Amino acid sequence: MSRGTVLISTHRLELAGQLRSAFEAERYSVDLVPDVESLHGLGEASLLVLTGERDDGDFPTWVASVRQASESPILALLRTEDARERAAKAGVEEILDPEVDPADVALMGHQAVERRRLQKLTGIVGESEAMREVLERVVQIAPVESTVLITGESGTGKELVARGIHALSSRRNRSFLAVNVAALSGALLESELFGHEKGAFTGAIDSRKGFFELAHRGTLFLDEIGEMPLSTQTKLLRVLEQREFMRVGGEKPLRVDVRIIAATNQELRRLVGSGQFRRDLYYRLNILNIELPPLRRRREDVPVLIRHFVEELTGRMDRPFPGITDEAMATLMAYEWPGNVRELRNLVESMVVLSPGREIEPDDIPSQVRSPEGGRSLLPVPFSPGFDGANAQDEREGKDEGRSFRPELEFVFRTLVELRVDMDQLRREFEAYREEIDDRLDDRLMSTGEVPLALSPGAPVSTAERRSEDLPAEWDVSGTFDEEGVERESESDARLEQGSEEELLVLFEPGMTMEELEEEAIRTVLRFTEGNRRKAAESLGIGERTLYRKIRKYGIEE
Repeated sequence: MSRGTVLISTHRLELAGQLRSAFEAERYSVDLVPDVESLHGLGEASLLVLTGERDDGDFPTWVASVRQASESPILALLRTEDARERAAKAGVEEILDPEVDPADVALMGHQAVERRRLQKLTGIVGESEAMREVLERVVQIAPVESTVLITGESGTGKELVARGIHALSSRRNRSFLAVNVAALSGALLESELFGHEKGAFTGAIDSRKGFFELAHRGTLFLDEIGEMPLSTQTKLLRVLEQREFMRVGGEKPLRVDVRIIAATNQELRRLVGSGQFRRDLYYRLNILNIELPPLRRRREDVPVLIRHFVEELTGRMDRPFPGITDEAMATLMAYEWPGNVRELRNLVESMVVLSPGREIEPDDIPSQVRSPEGGRSLLPVPFSPGFDGANAQDEREGKDEGRSFRPELEFVFRTLVELRVDMDQLRREFEAYREEIDDRLDDRLMSTGEVPLALSPGAPVSTAERRSEDLPAEWDVSGTFDEEGVERESESDARLEQGSEEELLVLFEPGMTMEELEEEAIRTVLRFTEGNRRKAAESLGIGERTLYRKIRKYGIEE
């Protein structure tokens, strides 16, 4: 039975003949076509193989016309580097050297056909090397009956891959059922999976089949398997090992033939280490593994995905879309896409609906996408639910009496509390440091002599007028010391020694606040002491450091 039809161009007739024999050995029907004008019936072809480039060199236009005629993958055998670059830009899936063994070309062509068939069945879009590996692994895994574990971040398309495995398997004509484990509580999940008998619990007015019975001889997809309670994990393990289970409230085991495909966006090894996931179940599920790459690791697929979504959405909404400029496309490719393909599709849908009637430019893209840091703070971080294994296990088993927070919220709450404690400790250390600096400044000023309140930068001061080399030269301290460096007695000292015969009067006016009254008192004392802060502090009965801070606070200059 033929696997499909392969069209081979006759740019190099001898090579085309060799390729024809190789593809026929792979059970493909082969037709030789001379040029683009012979593409009639290409829509039914599985693959197009180019053995050379068009004479006129208009390769992109040629490929575009092929794309309009068929969705078949294109494989090109080109010798020059320039021709390869043009073919890659035009969207050719496989580019090989003409000297490659024809049998290898036939094998790669078959893989390209299977990938395209899988993409049509599932809607998976992507031509990057990472996605090709995923699709090839799906093609390898699908025919067997082993359990599959699909891992990857949210929004990477895990369910599409699961549907692809089912579509290529021998069970494709049977049921495919998907269950989101995280959306169901422990007791309800067990009933949904295994069914229940009449009277098994309050409200069970009749017997009911579970997903395992409904998916008999088909495929059951268990999404977010990491959220499954431990009690349910034990029953799932028995199904995987013995191919039998019991309904909730049942008395006899039921045998079932179901292929299990599980998926998770968590690191199951970490859950196993913390006791939140059974080790034996993990090894039973992880027989075959497929890891889906996040979109930021396959940025070259962004334009392909955008074209696919635009075509899908404009057809469904019957709305025109002028396109996207190269600058805007570069912006979209530079974004981190924490929500992966799901986030990209939502953005494309908004651009189609809100199209300004012209090509989308960078300014039309949301600011969080345009920002260089956009998305990085939201990148998924591996996180093991539960602050400790015991609490998480209790919650998964429904033993959450007296606990009002999920483990994730408890983690966030404790982190915020610890952050508050750290900030308080940092504030105390800063206050101690500031007081230490103020004390050092006080000691320095006192060791160098009396410094007036008004420090006039730039005023000339002789060496004899400075007490030590530590006193900055730009401080004007003239009149404080005599020629020999001995401190002079100020008029304020003499006035204070007279027993404060002159009273210090601070006038209070109605409406003055305490701060205004305090400021007026400081100004009056400083005028009385002629700017001597030390004596002013003693007169006010406060520390000199406190006086400095209040002077800065009130902006007192004289």
